[in-house]
Amino acid sequence: MHQQRIIFESSPAYILVCVILGLGFAFLLYRTSHPWSKMWNRILFGCRAVLAFFLMFLLLGPVVKQISNLFERPLFLVVYDNSTSVKETTDSTTRHQLETKVAETQQLLQDKGYETRVTDLAGKEIERPTFNATLSDLGGTLKKIVNRFEGSRIGGVILVSDGIYNGGISPLYTTYNFPIYTVGIGDTLERTDILIKNIAYNKIVYQGNKFPVRVEVMVKNLPNQAIKVSLLQAGKVLETQSKISNTGSLLTYDFQPQANDQGIQKLDVRVELKEGETNARNNNASIFVEVVEGKKKILVVAPSPHPDIKALREVIDKNPNYEFLLHIPGVQEQPANLLRPDQIDLAIFHQSPDLRGKTRELFQQFAGSSTALFVIVGMQTDLLAMSKQNMPLKFEVPPRDYDEVTPATNAAFSHFIISAETNALMASYPPVSVHFGKVRMPPTATPLLFQKVGSLTTEKPLLLVDVQNTRKVAIMLGEGLWRWKLNEFDRNENSQAFDEVFSKLVQYLSTSEDKRKFRSYPIQQEFSDTEPVVFESQVYNDIFEPIFGHTINIELTDEAGKKTKYAYTTSPGNIRYQIGGLKEGVYRYTSKTTLDQKPEQVRGQFAVVQRQTELQNLTADFDLLRKLSAGSGGKFYTAANLEPLKAELQKAEARSIIHSEESYHSLINLKWIFWILLLMVSVEWFARKFFGSY
Repeated sequence: MHQQRIIFESSPAYILVCVILGLGFAFLLYRTSHPWSKMWNRILFGCRAVLAFFLMFLLLGPVVKQISNLFERPLFLVVYDNSTSVKETTDSTTRHQLETKVAETQQLLQDKGYETRVTDLAGKEIERPTFNATLSDLGGTLKKIVNRFEGSRIGGVILVSDGIYNGGISPLYTTYNFPIYTVGIGDTLERTDILIKNIAYNKIVYQGNKFPVRVEVMVKNLPNQAIKVSLLQAGKVLETQSKISNTGSLLTYDFQPQANDQGIQKLDVRVELKEGETNARNNNASIFVEVVEGKKKILVVAPSPHPDIKALREVIDKNPNYEFLLHIPGVQEQPANLLRPDQIDLAIFHQSPDLRGKTRELFQQFAGSSTALFVIVGMQTDLLAMSKQNMPLKFEVPPRDYDEVTPATNAAFSHFIISAETNALMASYPPVSVHFGKVRMPPTATPLLFQKVGSLTTEKPLLLVDVQNTRKVAIMLGEGLWRWKLNEFDRNENSQAFDEVFSKLVQYLSTSEDKRKFRSYPIQQEFSDTEPVVFESQVYNDIFEPIFGHTINIELTDEAGKKTKYAYTTSPGNIRYQIGGLKEGVYRYTSKTTLDQKPEQVRGQFAVVQRQTELQNLTADFDLLRKLSAGSGGKFYTAANLEPLKAELQKAEARSIIHSEESYHSLINLKWIFWILLLMVSVEWFARKFFGSY
């Protein structure tokens, strides 16, 4: 439906002036006698008057305003709870009959003028539900509908569900601007069941250590009796515990298995099956732990105790992947086998090598190795002994004085990212003492912190990082880090900024760079059995630029020893490969390719985990569906009787939403106006020439 009217940039009163001027101009031209008849004179007079009027009319800037009304049909959504719990408690005949009745209801809505769509809980449009989803997030699904169709044309939602949700928040906590008609399906009877409610464990453990596994078991509708839970590995029972149950009780079992073999290890939890249980699958569960060789060893060497050491130790101890070792000659010493560079991932030398020579030999040993170093220079540091080593910082003249400086972060530092909040907090840190003098550093070194004297930020580094071949070295030119940590804690009751800077610095220094030219790995260590396993492969040339066109051969070996081979070719934007349909278990993989006519290969492991969240609770919650419908203005119905729903929707009125669009078009820009005026000019000119005039 369209509405049009003409508006003017000038007063419409000028139209009368245009009419008078048009008639006057035509009268002056055709008032005298002409060689044509009186009828033709009138025709030519009219053409000239209309032409003159339109030309002057266009000078008034007339604009055509057009209003277009678009009618949008209201939308009714049919949302199926396509989770496994529905399939477990209903047979295929019941589900098919329900789908038929819902389809009839959908057709009724279409006949009344509604647009209908059928979706699952993920919001994906479907023709019919498959009931294979591993999670039910009713609240999240309805919240997405609210956000997507806010202020729009949605007329209502028909939610077919058992009322069980095991993801997100309760759907009752959200308000809805449309009625929700719920259709309950499933079994509301309380069943006899013993189920594994939750398993808490560490996903990464260290070889040789014991690690905790806590199993929570829920007992439903079962007389008091002993419930046995066993922990197994490779089919062998590691430990069995038994506890007396109470109806509706939650039992907790704590196990302490030992991590023996490296790699991903599968442990099975099994709950003894009792008479009367109809759901045995939630009595078993599997967990996967990654057993690693050991913690990274961080060695701190100092000639004497210092509060800086405690500040750093608190940062390092927060990371469970690090083992803190302190060596102070004569105070706290480490065994000789732990003072070898090949046993240490990062060595922190605090005011070492020292002037008294207590740590000089150890510093020389580590400085000549490939172990990462973090050197903190202080008043006890022997700068002469330090300059004899290949350190990325040297003083041009041996300094004798000290300066008090505060830190200023380097915005161009790119080895890792420091948050804006931390940068702001560090600007207010108290000063530290540094040696006063000119320093030289190689072009490969990058300052993390500059020295700031008063309000002036200098180009002198306070904390710098350098990479020498394969070794990383950091140098801090001042002692007194403990003041930074204490000052921040005094102001904020935490030391987040200090911890962030030095934890990231320790992590960067202790991490070895991967210099392999061929890398192939699963993007995560654990996948669900409902998602594909994704491999990513990268091939580099001698200067570590990515290159493409290489064929990647992947061989998977499952726990039974069965091998499966896959192959794909990398290209720009296509370095990943998906493998679907893998069952639960630990898989070993070998990725191979040919680089410079030499075979390259990578080995590793990953785990595929079966999700059993939907099997933990199979008792339908129709009460939740009733409350959801009542709170939104809808009604609750059972799957066995949908006739009342049809009758209710038959009363609903499908009100379309009108969208109005306004458009403006200047008449002088319309092509058809130009052609009409040109036609009038041409007719008049041709007639005058035909009758012998000019």
